[in-house]
Amino acid sequence: MYEYFAHVYDEFMQNIPAAEWADYAEKLWKHHGLKPGLVLDLCCGTGSLALELSQRGYDMIGVDGSAEMLQVAQEKALEEGKEEELLFLLQDMREFELYGTVDSILCTCDSLNYLLEEEDIREVFALAENYLDQGGLLMFDLNTEYKYRELLKDSTFADTSEDAAFIWENYYYEDEKINEYQVTFFEKDPDSQNDRYQRSEETHYQKAYAAEDIVRWLEEAHMKVEGIYDAFTLEPPREDSERITFVARELREKQRYEETQEEEEK
Repeated sequence: MYEYFAHVYDEFMQNIPAAEWADYAEKLWKHHGLKPGLVLDLCCGTGSLALELSQRGYDMIGVDGSAEMLQVAQEKALEEGKEEELLFLLQDMREFELYGTVDSILCTCDSLNYLLEEEDIREVFALAENYLDQGGLLMFDLNTEYKYRELLKDSTFADTSEDAAFIWENYYYEDEKINEYQVTFFEKDPDSQNDRYQRSEETHYQKAYAAEDIVRWLEEAHMKVEGIYDAFTLEPPREDSERITFVARELREKQRYEETQEEEEK
């Protein structure tokens, strides 16, 4: 996935700019009493959010499973003179490894919806807990079943720009809670002298998850859920929320201390 989409991703994903994602991250950090220094952007894509937060003074690490997306991210960092300040790692989010712990982990743009198995999400949560400093925050968003079932459903979308176009054919399988979208891209050939376009195709799959399941899996990973919000707000989710954001705190060491104290008191 994202082999071809990487080249036009930023062009067609301008509806929610990186600055707005960064504003919301800072809003959540402040609301939950955290002042992070080192932040991991898990599934960083083309690096827009990591670059924006770096420009705001945060030390950033970006992890993504797409070499094509990371190539774009590195080119953008180079253009902004940030190539030495941003570390990008090519890793699967289910197996990511860091050199040490971080203050906060972000996973935005419904990246976790791409995990189609419960075990995969639980593994990401376990890894996040392992690489978070004590009291650190994991913050991520998920597309809701309402969005897949009522808004995307079995529909076709298209968009064009000066040098590219795409056709998005969407299918939602309610019994399996799986959303499939087949995307056909048309990208202008830069070497062509007669406006020739290259065609490519990708198929993506995402899965809808119930909030109560996500909460249970986070708690099993020794994290406390401190907030579930209608995305980009501090309000609780609605029945028609298209995207919801979770904030969970790493508390394993505190829990171990409390359990030890209880044992000693007995």
